[in-house]
Amino acid sequence: MSDNESREHILDEVERKAGEYEIESGCCSQGCLRALQEQFDIGNTQTYKAATALPGIALRGETCGAVGGALMAIGLVWGREDPKDMDSYFRAVSKGRKFCQAFEKEFGSMMCRDIVKQRFGKELNLADPEDAKEFMKMDGFKVCSYVPGKAARIVAGMILDSREKAQSQ
Repeated sequence: MSDNESREHILDEVERKAGEYEIESGCCSQGCLRALQEQFDIGNTQTYKAATALPGIALRGETCGAVGGALMAIGLVWGREDPKDMDSYFRAVSKGRKFCQAFEKEFGSMMCRDIVKQRFGKELNLADPEDAKEFMKMDGFKVCSYVPGKAARIVAGMILDSREKAQSQ
């Protein structure tokens, strides 16, 4: 298997697993994060647990949970441990911005309500019990699984790019 085939295999697997984990857990942030955690051996169960309330920012229709999970993974890879380490801080923020640009290019928005409307053709307030029932009837987690899959793929590509760059230096 060539390096390019291996890279594509990793990206495909991360994307597939993130989507599967979304379907399994009903949580786009955890689906995205878990696939990246497993592939790149980052974070732990506490990190995964911390992503629980991120979808739509507690189902408010705000920032997509897949974005939150992806940004958590970026922090785990490039973030800082020392609050005075401004180089790591700005590196992680720069990577986060790069991810956000790619995600927004893919979906046209980073807002859960916009992505839900795009995926389902109508607005759904997932915190509303009636809309949540409709979401479930529409196989919502399966329909939405594409989103954390793509988010995880974008971050995985960034991690692989960084590793390839480090190896070539």
